[in-house]
Amino acid sequence: MALNVLVVDDSAIMRRMIIKTLRLSGLPLGEIYEAGNGQEGLQILHDHWIDLALVDINMPVMNGEEMINQVRANPETADLPIAVVSTESSEMRIEMLQQKGVEFVHKPFTPESLSQTIVKMTGVNHEPDGDSASPSGGYDF
Repeated sequence: MALNVLVVDDSAIMRRMIIKTLRLSGLPLGEIYEAGNGQEGLQILHDHWIDLALVDINMPVMNGEEMINQVRANPETADLPIAVVSTESSEMRIEMLQQKGVEFVHKPFTPESLSQTIVKMTGVNHEPDGDSASPSGGYDF
């Protein structure tokens, strides 16, 4: 099963790093969509089938928490696997987000930590053919 992934972050550089990490992970990927804020992310969710969302918290227009609230309130997207990828350090805020059924990946992250979180959330396995680059390259994003 190939995953269609939505990456929501106001930093184009961070979106590129996440996407590069996804491609190096060996996970079966379908389409990868990008959004610069929660409002754009919701529009993509409305227009496309998404299997997984990777969402930053602190963004302009609509932050990640507001987006997650709207995703969870919509019966069509309520069960969407969401991982917050953020520098957020407030344990109270992290716990509150986790109560909404999201996983949390701290920036900076390693390719392995992002990959493990995705496998945990979706149950997909790495591609068996070995054509993908190894995620272990000492990178820390």
